[in-house]
Amino acid sequence: MTSKELLYVEDALGHEQYFQTKCNEVITTIGDAELKNTVQELATKHQQIFNSFYSLLN
Repeated sequence: MTSKELLYVEDALGHEQYFQTKCNEVITTIGDAELKNTVQELATKHQQIFNSFYSLLN
């Protein structure tokens, strides 16, 4: 992997981590169970994407 490609992966990891953190923050403020579940699914999806990008580094 080139250094430029590594920077792209690191950037993508940072974005996915940010999205997951924001989803988890919002979950604590939502009262509606259905909406909370949807945001939880988004957080899980962003974790899966993060893991996919991270696996590129191994």
